[in-house]
Amino acid sequence: MAAAGLVLVGAVIAPTAHPGLAGTAIAVPAAEVAPVADPEPDYTPPPVAWGPCSAAQLQAVSAQCGFVEVPLDYSAPQQAKIKLAVSMVKHTTPQAQYQGVMLVNPGGPGGSGFGLSLLGSAVPDNVGASYDWVGFDPRGVGSSQPALSCVPDYAGYNRPDYDPDTPGSEAAWLKRAESYAKACGAKNGDLLNHITTVDSADDMESIRKALGADQINYYGFSYGTYLGQVYATLFPDRVRRMVLDSVVDERNVWYQANLQQDVAFERNIQIFFDWIAKNDGVYRLGNSGEDVEKLFYSQKEKLRQKPAGGLIGPSELTDLFLGAGYDVRNWENVASAFSQWVNGGDAAGLKTVYSGSASTTDDNNYAVYLAVQCTDTQWPTDWNQWREDNAKVAVQAPFETWANAWYNAPCAFWPAKPAKPVQVDGSKVKSLLLIDETLDGATPFEGSLQARRLFPNSALVEGVGGTTHAASLSGDQCVDGHVADYLGKGTLPKRVPGDGSDAQCDPLPQPTPTALVAAGPA
Repeated sequence: MAAAGLVLVGAVIAPTAHPGLAGTAIAVPAAEVAPVADPEPDYTPPPVAWGPCSAAQLQAVSAQCGFVEVPLDYSAPQQAKIKLAVSMVKHTTPQAQYQGVMLVNPGGPGGSGFGLSLLGSAVPDNVGASYDWVGFDPRGVGSSQPALSCVPDYAGYNRPDYDPDTPGSEAAWLKRAESYAKACGAKNGDLLNHITTVDSADDMESIRKALGADQINYYGFSYGTYLGQVYATLFPDRVRRMVLDSVVDERNVWYQANLQQDVAFERNIQIFFDWIAKNDGVYRLGNSGEDVEKLFYSQKEKLRQKPAGGLIGPSELTDLFLGAGYDVRNWENVASAFSQWVNGGDAAGLKTVYSGSASTTDDNNYAVYLAVQCTDTQWPTDWNQWREDNAKVAVQAPFETWANAWYNAPCAFWPAKPAKPVQVDGSKVKSLLLIDETLDGATPFEGSLQARRLFPNSALVEGVGGTTHAASLSGDQCVDGHVADYLGKGTLPKRVPGDGSDAQCDPLPQPTPTALVAAGPA
């Protein structure tokens, strides 16, 4: 499930969130994996023709922008080419302190990383200034050419109810999902067959060559952690330093990950309901988590009959609340918007929060999300299996299960040939910093523990008890200090025996509201 909303990391639009968790008892066959193979046939792109950037934020720091030309199909590198949009903020330290290029991926799949060359300014103690920070739009994304799009108006308001028990809902969503998949196949040609995570890992290797670097450094959030794991498996000698924040469990890509993700979001939304109740003097939505939960579901029932402001129905309400399951910095906006609607009939806040949710992002983000996940591995093609598996999960996790199922449902009809996931092997990687909060909903903590097992030279920093996804470089001095130590000096926390974290920090704190706020992205 893609992010419910974007958060800010300094001046940078921060990572979108993605699936990949373990922890429920649902029995789903493990994906068949491909053994680690030699990289695809050698390809060296021409150097980047750097020029000025058009975005004001990039211009303000004298960033350079350009394209890297790569093969559509790495098994036929001399045939059709595509272009990856890249930006670079060069190091400002003396050359003797220069530490190389740092590629950044925000997650998704489908998130634009083009502007994340700005991320270096968020690293404490000016450590980021010793790197050339390289943001890039992966193949099919944003400013890269071509950019995927399938049904531009697929998202938006007044969509069918997620609950399949609502009359006509399941048939409506199945029709929508199948038509979306068919449109993707009709509009995007052969690109759909060459947009897996392995393709993007090969693209990262091409970017390295285009930059003339012997090795790369890499900072990946959410899905970007899976991309990092695959790159490190295929090209371990090319990895200098790597930071993975909110780590995908490579064993679960992607059908099982989405099923299991729902359980973690159920836990997190209950924590959010409890927080609202604790602040009942501000929000007036109930003085117990159970009361707030009952109110949430009773309001969904009302919205089935009459959408708020004519636009916010039960599906939209679920989507805007999902932002609270991702990030504590969204809690006040979501709670305020809901309070203003329940207590005053004002739907403006709900519309504002929803307008920043995953369901209203541009179609490019969603198209690439599906194109990657639907072809990284085989998904079930029998909808009866989807129905049975999701019905089981929904019993214990009703909040997000069916929303997540319909978000991914086009994979049941996807027109491109699926690949096999890479069997991740981190044994040859010399150092790796892992970061996660204990109760991360989108990529639960077990994914970070699994990466720690697979990468014996890694260390894991835990935001103890936190529920925020992709929270590093957001002002947590303890977490960000570990990032600075690692990027500045290569210093990892000492790895401790056992199967847990190696360093512990306080998580991003829950907010303490004093009044209703104007609803908007955190």
